[in-house]
Amino acid sequence: MPRKPKSPCSYPGCPNLTESRFCEEHQKQENKRYEKYDRDPAVKKRYGRSWRRIRDRYVKAHPFCEECFKKGVLVPVEEVHHIKPLAEGGNHNKSNLISLCKSCHARIHASRGDRWNKK
Repeated sequence: MPRKPKSPCSYPGCPNLTESRFCEEHQKQENKRYEKYDRDPAVKKRYGRSWRRIRDRYVKAHPFCEECFKKGVLVPVEEVHHIKPLAEGGNHNKSNLISLCKSCHARIHASRGDRWNKK
């Protein structure tokens, strides 16, 4: 079967031909650039497979945003939020979780100032 012809590296100014998007040299640089937006490994560890199972069980029990539900509006849940963050000693207990839509979740983090206004 014929192979796809090589194309120029997508890195600006690089003349190398490659079978993927970037040549080997620039692929490493691109991976480093991409990984700087990834979660911290310590944080990643807290949100593994067990967290996904807990979150899925909680969503089945609470299928609507709890903040919007208090106002009488039914909005499907999009996020499960820790009332007391794990970084501050919170845990995955049901009493520490709340199901939220994206706008309520963003509002909570904006009011805390811990997402967009890094301290």
